[in-house]
Amino acid sequence: MRIEDAVEPSERGMKLLEVGTAYFLLVLFAIGFLDLILVLVELLASGEFTDPSQVIDIIDTVLVLLIIVEIHQTVVAFSRDEPVVRIVISAALIAITRKVISFRPGEYANINDAFVAAVAFALLLGVLVAAYFVVRRVDADAVPPDSFAGDGGDRGGRDDHRLDGEPRTDDGNGGEPDSDRPPDADQRSNG
Repeated sequence: MRIEDAVEPSERGMKLLEVGTAYFLLVLFAIGFLDLILVLVELLASGEFTDPSQVIDIIDTVLVLLIIVEIHQTVVAFSRDEPVVRIVISAALIAITRKVISFRPGEYANINDAFVAAVAFALLLGVLVAAYFVVRRVDADAVPPDSFAGDGGDRGGRDDHRLDGEPRTDDGNGGEPDSDRPPDADQRSNG
């Protein structure tokens, strides 16, 4: 028995679990969204929608929902074998932003503990923002200029590759060799 044949059922099972996790996150998001709507209706009915602590709680709930969305996107991208680093950094950014927005120094034992937590949040936020832009820059640099539709880079709109990805061997005149050169001149000059 080949190892690939033995591992294949477990890979299929893992893909099914990944899809199941994605649907679980979808249900979790729907429940959270309905809860948010109910809280908003209750706040509007009671007149407490202008209370700053209530507003922060609503923002906190919205950010939790956004984290669920980012985790869902991570699971879906992972199951499709797509890159997930940028999505994970985005989820972490939202999570730290949530902690910063809902930061209440009174929840800590003393002011020094609150200060240490605030500095830690600020450092994490700074590192994550820097990491996000580094990943974004690396992703942008990894895309060749001629991969965009209609963009020929700096070659004046001419694509130097055929549809099958191989480099062109002609001079850009429709694949026809120059009339004053033998057809195999390009091959001899390259060799």
